[in-house]
Amino acid sequence: MSEIPLNTSEPNLPTTLRVLEQRLARIEQHLQLPPAAASSATPNVSVAPNAAPLLAPVVEAQTEEELEFVVGQKWFAGFGVLALTLGVGFALSLPWLVLPPAAPALIGFILAASLLLVARGWQKSFESVANHLRGAGLALGFFSTLRLFFFGATPVLAVNALSGQIVLAVVVSLNLAFALRQQSPWLLGLALLTGLMSATVVGATPSTFIIIAGLAAIASSASSHHRWPGLLLAAIPATYLTHLIWAINRPWSGRSFKVLFEPTSGIYFLLGYAVIIAAGSYRRADRSHEDPGTILVVIFNCSMSYALILLQTLALATPVFATLHGVAALVYLGLAVTFWRREASRIATFFYAMTGYLALSSAIIKTFPAPEVFIWLSWQSLLVVATALWFRSRLIVVANFFIYVLMVIAYMTVAQSESGISIGLGIVALLTARILNWKKARLELTTELMRNAYLGCAFIVFPYALYHLVPTAYVSLSWIGIAITYYVMNLMVQNSKYRWMGHLTLLLTVLYVIVIGLTHLAATYRIISFLVLGTVLLAVSLIFTRVRARRNRILG
Repeated sequence: MSEIPLNTSEPNLPTTLRVLEQRLARIEQHLQLPPAAASSATPNVSVAPNAAPLLAPVVEAQTEEELEFVVGQKWFAGFGVLALTLGVGFALSLPWLVLPPAAPALIGFILAASLLLVARGWQKSFESVANHLRGAGLALGFFSTLRLFFFGATPVLAVNALSGQIVLAVVVSLNLAFALRQQSPWLLGLALLTGLMSATVVGATPSTFIIIAGLAAIASSASSHHRWPGLLLAAIPATYLTHLIWAINRPWSGRSFKVLFEPTSGIYFLLGYAVIIAAGSYRRADRSHEDPGTILVVIFNCSMSYALILLQTLALATPVFATLHGVAALVYLGLAVTFWRREASRIATFFYAMTGYLALSSAIIKTFPAPEVFIWLSWQSLLVVATALWFRSRLIVVANFFIYVLMVIAYMTVAQSESGISIGLGIVALLTARILNWKKARLELTTELMRNAYLGCAFIVFPYALYHLVPTAYVSLSWIGIAITYYVMNLMVQNSKYRWMGHLTLLLTVLYVIVIGLTHLAATYRIISFLVLGTVLLAVSLIFTRVRARRNRILG
């Protein structure tokens, strides 16, 4: 066997590889070996820069071919099966007066069974089409069941009859069993949808609530067990939409549109749905972080469940409303505590806790008239901060601040006369600032922004309150009293922020005396205001001068 001589004078890698490939080819030809299949593990060999233009058409052709494969095989299969299913469904919905009443439904059952048999036979050779056929079989079988109740001139079964409800239950159970056996999230989602539609069709209380809760439990359990987060995310709007259709009295076939407020057990079922759905996120396998899907589940669960609770309770009497929303507050706060203790959750704890606070606020607003309601809301603000400390949640602190600001603005807008409530609002702001300063390490607050914000609210609220509470002649004197109080607090807690609040309050008093005192106060009160203000300003100046001199002597 002749050999190809190696050029040893100028050895390089490309030449060596080419020679080795030629030798291997001659050895395979001599031994009559079949050519080896290309290995999937391609060695990491650098490609010359001038090879990129040659590879570009190949890559582009492969990409175009792959796209055509997706469109031609998968998309066309899905749309084709959908079109055929809709066509058969429309045909079955016709009256078919020449046939017995049960004939169209029977034909539909036969077609559904045929689709499932074809899908079974094609599961290896035409897997993509088989998957679509399974879904079409489930949908067509359920629609054929509905054909026994609707669309025909003479219904075969009645929805409100026990026999009809048993038939619906059997068909939905078969769909669920088939989808679970196939371990397909989209088939299970379709089966759950048929179950929710059955609950809507039946519409009986409390059967509808029990069916919805059971289907939500299946979705929650399957989502966590099989790691199908998309299933739970899709089940949330479907669950609450089904309850909403019942709550608005299923407005079809001559039924009027109205919100059903009874029975109140529906509210407790809504809270049950929220707990069941939350359990799906609670039992998820990866709890190291909260991914976008988990966050969306929490947001949808909180917003949709509580929105329906509000819808169904707005017209109830005050005691019943307050009781239901109090229970809702306990449930949502319980979920927040559960997620915090389980995984130190930030997002889930925040949303469940804020929904609980919202329910508590609703109960307070419904129970107490304005403006007394703002007293209770302000003290609730302290409760929110206290729980935020336990949850170590800066998000709750920030959200509570904006709610507090809105509450102060609402009070100033609603209150027709000042009765001292705004002083309570100011005290709450000072207490909140002290609590945040006391536990800043627990909240990991790295800036003074939130504490300064609450102190700023107190700086505005106290002068506002005294401006409306005391006679005009004594406003400046009362503001001077506020400034002195801030100086005393500075001495007690050794915090320069209170000293600055005293300075700013004195400057505000100066502005008030100049603008209002010179034009609206009687001569006697004008003189007293200027004398007291001047004395306090001079005293403060002397104190700071003495303190500064003492500091300079120590440093010098």
